[in-house]
This record gives sequence, C-alpha cells and structure tokens, in this order.
Amino acid sequence: MPAPPPETPLPPEAIAREHITGLVLAGGEGRRMGGVDKGLQLHRGRPLALHALRRLQPQVGPALLSANRHLAAYEAMGVPVWPDVIDGHAGPLAGLLTGLTHARTAWLVTVPCDTPNFPQDLVPRLAAAALQQGADIAMAATREGAQPVFCLLRTGLIGSLRAFLQSGERKFGAWTARHACVQVLFDDAQAFFNANTTEELAQLQQQPPPAAVG
Repeated sequence: MPAPPPETPLPPEAIAREHITGLVLAGGEGRRMGGVDKGLQLHRGRPLALHALRRLQPQVGPALLSANRHLAAYEAMGVPVWPDVIDGHAGPLAGLLTGLTHARTAWLVTVPCDTPNFPQDLVPRLAAAALQQGADIAMAATREGAQPVFCLLRTGLIGSLRAFLQSGERKFGAWTARHACVQVLFDDAQAFFNANTTEELAQLQQQPPPAAVG
C-alpha cells in the first residue's frame, strides 16, 4: 500500500455524519493484559470503551459497541451492544463484520476501545478522503505506519468480508488490500497510543488529558 500523502486541510465536500455508523471494538480477549476485559479497565475514572465512545459520538450518526463479555456493563454506556456474529474469536475483523451486520447507514467507521485520545476530526477527515478519491475504505495512518483499526468503509462490503472470514482468513490488511483503500495521514502519532498491556495503561494515565468532548 503506498505511503499516505502529507496531512492536508479538509476539503469542503464530505459525507454527512448521519450517514456514518460509529463502532467501538471491544470484543477482544485482552490476552496481553492478562485476559481482562480491556474495554472495562478504568482510565481517569471511566472505562476505556466509554472514553472511546464519547470521543466518537460527536463525529458520527448512530453508534454501536462490539463486545463478547460483560454485555450488561457495556449496555450501561447507552448504545446497542452486539457480540460477534461468527464464532472463534476471529479478531477485529469479526467485530467489523458484526458492525456491518447491524449498521443501517451507507458507511461504518471503527475505533478500538483501548485508544481514548484519537483525533476529534478522525471521522470527517476519513470521510472526506474516501469521497474525494472514490475509495471503498479509508484508514488512518501516521508517519509510523497505518492504523488499520481506525477504518471507514462502505457497508456494502459486508459480503466480501463475510466470505473472507468464512475462508479462514483473519488478517485485516489482507482483506482491505482487496478493495480501493486510501490512507489518511495524521501528524499526531501520540493520539493513537493504545493500552494493550497494564504497563501501557499506566503510561496512558501519565499523558495530559485531551480536550474535553462532553
């Protein structure tokens, strides 16, 4: 996949937010954190998944959560919660398929539950790039590389993803490479810092708080 172009201002045309469903991915097994439900680990007094949800909601229309454990705790966050529609802990693509199954908009955007400080202009910039370049998928990138789980895609790709997973494939990049995909460069790599381990969660606690989002 070619390197993303330098960060540029948002063009005036963009996909309206009400046509984009937001999905927080919280269905992982948390293996690198000792098997805990990562989305429910507290950061500044709130579960990580709730931070991600609150940061995402102003950027999208409907919002959903993908989770496979402690569903009641996630439902208390106030949006629909759906477990994976396929068995076998198939990773983030399983959560993505779940989101595509339940979305009722033309576009779906995903964010992971363990990255609470992602950019507040993430979705509009992905949407503008997808529209401008006629892409099926737009994903975030930094100068350190792609951030594929921060991904905006057409919900019409559901059949392609279902077939990919049913064939036994699991790699996010291998699936997105089959479609017209554009990378969108974000200069602030620190905004994509994610807490995969207890040590990284402690590092996250030491970062200055981001701008308030409500």
